[in-house]
Amino acid sequence: MLDGILGDTLDWPFFEPRHRHFAQTLADWADATLPGLPHEDVDAACRARVTALGEGGFLRAVVPEAYGGLAPALDVRTLCLAREILAARDGLADFAFAMQGLGTGAISLAGSEAMKAKILPGICEGTRIAAFALSEKEAGSDVAAMATTAVADGNAHIRIDGEKSWISNGGIADHYVVFARSGEAPGARGLSAYLVEAGTPGLEISERIDVIAPHPLATLRFDGCRIPVENRIGAPGEGFKVAMATLDIFRATVGAAALGFARRALHESIAHASRRKLFGGTLGDLQLSQAAIADSAAEVDAAALLVYRAAWTKDRGAARVTREAALAKMVATENAQRVIDRAVQIHGGLGVTRGVKVEELYREIRALRIYEGATEVQKIVIARDLLKAQAGRAGA
Repeated sequence: MLDGILGDTLDWPFFEPRHRHFAQTLADWADATLPGLPHEDVDAACRARVTALGEGGFLRAVVPEAYGGLAPALDVRTLCLAREILAARDGLADFAFAMQGLGTGAISLAGSEAMKAKILPGICEGTRIAAFALSEKEAGSDVAAMATTAVADGNAHIRIDGEKSWISNGGIADHYVVFARSGEAPGARGLSAYLVEAGTPGLEISERIDVIAPHPLATLRFDGCRIPVENRIGAPGEGFKVAMATLDIFRATVGAAALGFARRALHESIAHASRRKLFGGTLGDLQLSQAAIADSAAEVDAAALLVYRAAWTKDRGAARVTREAALAKMVATENAQRVIDRAVQIHGGLGVTRGVKVEELYREIRALRIYEGATEVQKIVIARDLLKAQAGRAGA
């Protein structure tokens, strides 16, 4: 049913034959496998998708080759293709895939060899579930406001105290990559990153969070949570650097997920407009319907170009793609919201009926405009980067 939903995107020069092969293989697998996985219990459903993705070999995309992965380093184009393809079919499958990468990206980038060898093989096999614990109730977009602390507890241990909230995979993860204030300097320069295994004394799930598109989310409480010093990821005080380097890779993939949702909404809009009988013709015969479809098609292609430009730039070796990834995330998520809203409108009463795909997409897309940096934050990032570049040219 969804064959060809990527259109001619894979013919663009951003991609190599290996990307095209991966995309077709994943699409075929997803169409055959995802409809048969459980949906009712969100925790069980998420675990089932991680297991299935691991067994299918697709989680190899989220770890480096040395630990079972597909490429020597994380390939952002592959990550984006995976998220787009999965999101177009099953939002929870996209979530499961994304969190395996985001929840171990810091380890892949800055973890010790012993940590990588311990954690990463299970991630790509789908036998271990990952989580990324950065946000707090009073420190989401403003990471420098983080209040969770990590202090030395003797020579060999670190004690973590505080709370993390809106943590994806909270309650089902086997480990959490936790960012905390270690105090080497004021603000963002005084943060460090740590690996905390689920079940560590002093770590508890204090609240499960129920959101409009059901995903496993939770608030974590750390109360004298004692971990070995070797569980630190990177050097002391490098937590903000590690977090931003991780998001630099995965922020564009959020845009890819939004692109997948938007492509599916456009697909559903065209199909419905073509078959819905109205006024002696079809809904698609009406010029207003045609205008809505044309606007959506333009917004989908614009988002795709920005997403894959950012991914291609990173894969070519750019140290940072902060502005490119921010543009991709901002435009793709905002465009997808509009495309999906039009799809709901085109469907009429069906569009707000639970169980209809566009209603599901309407709930799925809303969070993407907030997490991993809200649209308003992306605008600040983009503008500051451009102003900094201008100041650099003026001072040269």
